[in-house]
Amino acid sequence: MTSDNNVLRTPMQGTSSWARRGSGVLNVRMLLIAALGLALAALVLPPIAFLVQGSLYEHALDGSATFSLSAYSELLSEGGVLRSFANSFLFAISSAVVAVIFGGVVAWINERTNAPFKPLAYITTFTSLGTPYILYISAWVMLIGRSSPINVYYMQLTGATTPLINAYSMASMIFIEGLLWSPMVFLLLSATLRNFNPELEEAAKMCGADGMKIFRRITLKLSMPAVMALIMLVFIRSLEAFEVPAVVGTPGGIRMLTTDIYETLQEIPPDLGSASALSACLLLVVALLLYFYGRMTRNAEQFATVTGKNFKPNTIDLGRWRWLAGAVLIGNFMILSVLPAAVLAWASFLPFYQAPSPAAFAVITLKNYINVLHSSHYVQLIANTLVIASVSATAVMLLTSFVAWLRARRASGSALLDSLATMPLAFPGIIVGVAVMQLFLSVQVGIYGTIWIIVWAFVISALPYGIRYSYAGMLQLHKELEEAAVMSGARPFVGFRRIVLPLLSPSLFAGWVFIFLLAARVLSLPVLLSGPSSQTMAVAMFDLMSNGQTPELAALGLLWSLSMTALVVVFHLIARSKGVRIQGN
Repeated sequence: MTSDNNVLRTPMQGTSSWARRGSGVLNVRMLLIAALGLALAALVLPPIAFLVQGSLYEHALDGSATFSLSAYSELLSEGGVLRSFANSFLFAISSAVVAVIFGGVVAWINERTNAPFKPLAYITTFTSLGTPYILYISAWVMLIGRSSPINVYYMQLTGATTPLINAYSMASMIFIEGLLWSPMVFLLLSATLRNFNPELEEAAKMCGADGMKIFRRITLKLSMPAVMALIMLVFIRSLEAFEVPAVVGTPGGIRMLTTDIYETLQEIPPDLGSASALSACLLLVVALLLYFYGRMTRNAEQFATVTGKNFKPNTIDLGRWRWLAGAVLIGNFMILSVLPAAVLAWASFLPFYQAPSPAAFAVITLKNYINVLHSSHYVQLIANTLVIASVSATAVMLLTSFVAWLRARRASGSALLDSLATMPLAFPGIIVGVAVMQLFLSVQVGIYGTIWIIVWAFVISALPYGIRYSYAGMLQLHKELEEAAVMSGARPFVGFRRIVLPLLSPSLFAGWVFIFLLAARVLSLPVLLSGPSSQTMAVAMFDLMSNGQTPELAALGLLWSLSMTALVVVFHLIARSKGVRIQGN
């Protein structure tokens, strides 16, 4: 009888046990959601709140603040700001077109044709990922500046007093910015063209259409959503760019929104009200553009060509023209990698930059490399940069892995977490810098002027990228794996740690690498937030460029870029072994 009663009670006991366990899972998840919500809100919302407050209040010397719209009225009354808006929009849209043309042509040749020298396209991408933006821009200023070989030889041969190419012009800005973004366009368009179903092209060919008509009427039209989305994306990123406007535009007297913000903060005393008002205006513009970008990519499935049927991507036989296509790949490699590296190498052996000549060869020296290798200051810069990049990448991927897990499992409140994590996508780097500066000037916690305020800013700025990588990886993991762990008695965090994290690690690694490289290259955040002892490599290169120390900049930049490119290659090999790709958006 006792045995029967035990048997009868077993289902009820099991049900009660599962109910208690399910209740425990829900409680743990709700605590996790609350903790993540507080952490993300503390990261994202206060800087923007202080930014808006800084633009709407005037602060007196005694610390009191009064509501005022004077910062906005001054912006509207100053004609230069409208010119900055116009210049910024012209620069952004033109740079986007240049980037898509360069990157799109290389992507099409590399993915859809039988052209030779295809590996050069990826070598170019690797070197670009390892090169700081400021160094690449400085190299092109040396290549087309007044003292460049092109201009010097032109003036010597023709007797002209003005250079052939004006390095500090809007055209030069557009060209350099377009080149900066073309590797990213190549990576993203390559994925689109690689998965292009050739059935429609083959059907058109059977109907008598020639190659150009097929490309114009089918390939280009089906790729147009991706192309237009990339143009919009590069337009947004170029609108918020700081490096090219600062290095090329400012010496040429070309006003841009981002450099206007920077210059107002360099005044004595800094004009925080005007900087905040300009930042708020730029933030609103970028947010609207991102809204339209989302609308453009929302219905992309209407142009899908990959279905459940198996297919093999078609390779176009270019015949004799394949060598011309190969020459385009060589030219792209030369323009993006070889020429900047060559001019940096030449400048690094000179006491001052000048075009190659017998007199220049006579003064070649290793002094710049000796100064760099024996300077404790540069050792500190390397340490700062690596700590900032690695800590920022680790913090972002740790936070976003939990957010992506909850979002993929449709947990209550996860949509809000996802919105908080993706909100910084609308924050240009220069605006995050101003906002974080306003925050820690108001809240004294002792990290202003240290590397930790830069880490804080980078974590905010990189959250959307972390979500992109983490969520894409989570979508590949079915929830039955975690359910099986729970049924086996594992607690939720044990299942997450023992099952989800190991399976998600390839995506987390790819995201970590991308954010690490981003933090090691970007200038717009640390240039506003770094102190004397917390400078990064990008800030030091900007200072060297601004002070005219071009040869020492070249030596430092070459050594740093070679090291970072080697890291990129190692990271790529590790990522490829795990079946993932490292690319930005």
